[in-house]
Amino acid sequence: MVATRPRLAIVGAGPIGLDAALAATERGWPFTIYEAGGGPGASVRAWGHVRMFTPWSMNVSPRMRARLGAAGTAVPSGEECPRGHDLAERLLGPVADLAELRASLEVETRVVGIGRHGLLKHEEIATPARAERPFRLLLSGPGGRQRVAQADVVIDCSGTYGHANSTGDAGIPAVGEQQLETRIRRTVPHVAAEEQHWAGRRTLLVGGGHSAQTAAADLAALGRRVPGTEVVWAVRAMEPTWGAVADDPLPERAALVEQTQRLAGGDDPSVRLVTGAVVESLAERDGRLAVTLRNGSSEAVVVDQVLSLTGYVGDAELYRQLQVHECYATAAPINLSAALLGAAAGDCLGQESHGVDVLRNPEPNFFILGSKSYGRNSQFLLGVGWDQVDEVFGALDAEVGQGPG
Repeated sequence: MVATRPRLAIVGAGPIGLDAALAATERGWPFTIYEAGGGPGASVRAWGHVRMFTPWSMNVSPRMRARLGAAGTAVPSGEECPRGHDLAERLLGPVADLAELRASLEVETRVVGIGRHGLLKHEEIATPARAERPFRLLLSGPGGRQRVAQADVVIDCSGTYGHANSTGDAGIPAVGEQQLETRIRRTVPHVAAEEQHWAGRRTLLVGGGHSAQTAAADLAALGRRVPGTEVVWAVRAMEPTWGAVADDPLPERAALVEQTQRLAGGDDPSVRLVTGAVVESLAERDGRLAVTLRNGSSEAVVVDQVLSLTGYVGDAELYRQLQVHECYATAAPINLSAALLGAAAGDCLGQESHGVDVLRNPEPNFFILGSKSYGRNSQFLLGVGWDQVDEVFGALDAEVGQGPG
């Protein structure tokens, strides 16, 4: 059972984690936010140079807007699409610095694992006794120092960024991939700021999503300025759609797709697109990388570096000792995944929250919110996250017998 004033552990100080913390302050509930990075929005800062597709009006939650306004802090607004750094510096940083949140944020503190005090995963299945035990969180802080914390409710908002999918075929590492991990980049590069790393070199780019499209556009622009800059772009789809949306209401996304279509059509000689291709193996050869691509037949290419942007998935190891029912296909909590099946093929702007029942797990009072709750479905929108927070705290209110304020 949740105590009268439940102790909350919030994993991740990104947009959804911070909004959940604000919801807790509305109720006077004690909470701690555990952030593995050096500050709020650490994952956002990792792609800080990239412009978002959605404008400020869609990226500031009602709670954030109200609390920042009450504190006399400028609230970003309007239809300009911020870059990641803008989101972190102008929104997430000021929210985390609010007096009611500041003392409850622990940075450089990674949640290594979550369990139930005195219980194993297979014990007390669907019994009230399991809910009566507090959660036990193993934390790794600065310098690797470990300790244990407890909580009555855990809200996992740790997201997906940083947990990259493998480069090889079938979602598993290619032959030689693990041995060459230090030669593979898995985050969207800031090409303009790292020009010396990319200029005049040959790069294998793997992936066809918007992250890969962004990198391809930036590398192509560099190739037009610096001779010898080449990109071999391997995309698994035989006829990629590039995520095009008819009459796209998001101009930034539409512009990226249009630019990608030009590159795919041979608009830039520095970029060679290989469709229907997967990475079979990687090996080091005279300081360079010999890569075997397979797209019906095998093709050997020699490159200076590999940029693998094949998508991300949340870290399920955090709750491996909890009773979480995952979808066998998407790795998301099963109830939400099932609810999303009908909407999965639609655009992110068509997504909506599906109520608190699909956010519940067999593990009492453990919730996965934000992009991580969508698993491999990439259509998550921040507005859905705000609704998820409202739904979870509404359910906790009913259990505790207390409303906000």
